[in-house]
Amino acid sequence: MARKLPMYMAIAEAIAQEMERDSSVFVMGEDIGAYGGIFGATTGLLDKFGPDRVKDTPISESAFIGGALGAASKGMRPVVELMFVDFFGVAMDQIYNHIAKVTYMSNGNVKVPVVIMTAIGAGYSDAAQHSQTLYGIFAHVPGLKVVVPSNSYDAKGLMISAIRDDNPVMYFFHKGLQGLGWMPSPEEAAVEVPEEPYTIPFGQAKIVREGGDITIVTASRMVYEALWAAQELDKEGISVEIIDLRTLVPLDKQTILNSVAKTGRLLVVDEDYLSYGLTGEIIAVVAESGLASLKVPPRRIAVPDVPLPYSRPLEKFVLPSKDKIVKLVKEMCEES
Repeated sequence: MARKLPMYMAIAEAIAQEMERDSSVFVMGEDIGAYGGIFGATTGLLDKFGPDRVKDTPISESAFIGGALGAASKGMRPVVELMFVDFFGVAMDQIYNHIAKVTYMSNGNVKVPVVIMTAIGAGYSDAAQHSQTLYGIFAHVPGLKVVVPSNSYDAKGLMISAIRDDNPVMYFFHKGLQGLGWMPSPEEAAVEVPEEPYTIPFGQAKIVREGGDITIVTASRMVYEALWAAQELDKEGISVEIIDLRTLVPLDKQTILNSVAKTGRLLVVDEDYLSYGLTGEIIAVVAESGLASLKVPPRRIAVPDVPLPYSRPLEKFVLPSKDKIVKLVKEMCEES
C-alpha cells in the first residue's frame, strides 16, 4: 500500500536511515534532540540513536557549525540544523570562508561532507528576522551545493544524496511545506514516499506540469503557487509548463532551455529577494543560450527588496502568489 509522509517525517527518516547505514553520520543543532527540531526535521532521532549522535547545542551557531567543519575534516559526516536561515550571519565566516573553501584550498586533500539544513520562507507573520529565503546568497558562493525540495519524496531522496556527498551541502526546507498544519494543507504537503532509502541526483530539475504556452521556473513553496495558477489559466486556454529546480547548485540549465524552446515564454517565480538572485540568474541563462526561442521578454516575480513585514496584509502584498502569476502570464500571452 502506498505510504504518504509529510516533509518533516521524510527528512527525519532520510537522516535516520543514513545514521543506521553509516556510523560517521551524526546530527547537531539547537532543539534537535528531545524537541525534534522546531519544524520536526529531527523527530525521533534522539530516541533511536541517543545523545552521542544527536547533539543538542547551545545557542552558538558559530561554534557548532565550526565544530561540524572540524568533524567533517576528520572523517565524520555531520548534519547540522541552523534553526532559521536568517540566523546565518553569526556563522557566515565558518560557512563561506572555511566550509566552502577548504577542499579547494587543500588541493582536494580535505573533504568537507557537511549538510547544513535550515528553514526558509514566509507566510505566517514571523516578521523580518525569521521569514526570509536567502538561498541565493549561498548559491553565489563557490564550493557549496544548494538543495531546495518542494515535496516529501524529493525531500527524502535529496537529503540522502546530500549526506552521501563529499562536498558541503546547504539544504533548505520551507516551513510551510513541512506538513505541520498551515500552507499548503497537510494533505497537499504529504506525498508518497518509499520506505527504502533512495537518492535523487543533484542537478536534475523536474517538470511537474507539462504545457505549451509558457514556462514557469520556480522552487520550494512557489511550485504550489505556480500549480494553482496553472489550474486557473487552463480554464482560459493557457497551457503552463512548470519546472521545479530541486537544486540551485548544480543548476539544470538544459531542462530550462529545452522547455523555453518549446513554449517561447519564460516566467521565473521566487520567494527570495528580487535583485541579484535566482530570478536574474535563470533569465541570464536563457538570454545567453536560448534568446532566439523567446517570443516575448522574460519576466519575473519575487519578493521586492524590502524586509519581510510582520503585518499579515503587508506580508501577503510582497510575497509571490497565484494571483500575481495568473495576471502576469495573461499579460505575457497577450503580448505575442
